[in-house]
Amino acid sequence: MTESEKGEFLIVTGMSGAGRTTVANVLEDLGWYVVDNLPPQILRPLIDLTDMGGDALPKVAAVVDVRGRSLFDDFPEVARLLRSRGSVRVLFLEASDDVLVRRFEAVRRPHPLQNDGTLLDGIRRERARLAPIHESADMVIDTSTLNIHQLATQVSELFSEEGQARHRVTLLSFGFKYGLPTDVDLVADMRFLPNPFWNEELRGLTGQDEPVREYVLSREGAGEFLEAYAAALTPVLEGYQRENKSHSTIAIGCTGGKHRSVAMSEELARRLAAIPGVAVNVRHRDLGRE
Repeated sequence: MTESEKGEFLIVTGMSGAGRTTVANVLEDLGWYVVDNLPPQILRPLIDLTDMGGDALPKVAAVVDVRGRSLFDDFPEVARLLRSRGSVRVLFLEASDDVLVRRFEAVRRPHPLQNDGTLLDGIRRERARLAPIHESADMVIDTSTLNIHQLATQVSELFSEEGQARHRVTLLSFGFKYGLPTDVDLVADMRFLPNPFWNEELRGLTGQDEPVREYVLSREGAGEFLEAYAAALTPVLEGYQRENKSHSTIAIGCTGGKHRSVAMSEELARRLAAIPGVAVNVRHRDLGRE
């Protein structure tokens, strides 16, 4: 197997409390296969599996840290051998002692290496054990002055592929007579538009059919709503990206979820897809239910 055919493999390590969980969550949202708290000795078999998996496992991240106890002692040598392969990179997360102490005190948990000593004792032991990895890491992120959102943004910028969506929005059409959907962020009501149900030629069709689509979009107020709602949602979806909210659902309702909500959802999706960093998916909850 050539280097270009190998999958991408990232080892995430660093100081406890420096943000490994946040990084792992961001990578998972970006499509990486993430393995947490992995003993260093299992890294080589996992990398071999990644190579054999091909497209099934194109990007794998393994979080390795001192929670592995004595197994962690082999990590510096294992990492050195694996990085010689060329397809393995190491990301090290750093933070100052005082910041780490405050973070541990905030969650009221002991440091993994604290034993009978103080928090600072555990942090200093860990820093000493990680020194060889820190010195040879491909990337180091100091999170001392970063909150979780800022760290997530930095990781997204480092590992997002060009053009990859940072936020995925689902437009969900539905019928009010079947009840409001519960797992949504925003709801819009299309019952201000005339109902195609009362047009015998359109009644048996849906909002995905061109005659219904033309009818709904040509009604007074439809175009104005689409333009205004898309404009209002643009800063919202851009803000979601800045706050690293990776998914949202916008519900579009009408009486039965067959005509108006379907047509308007499809058209709104077309407009929102033009927002940079946003990927749009459309679902029709109640279509075909009547």
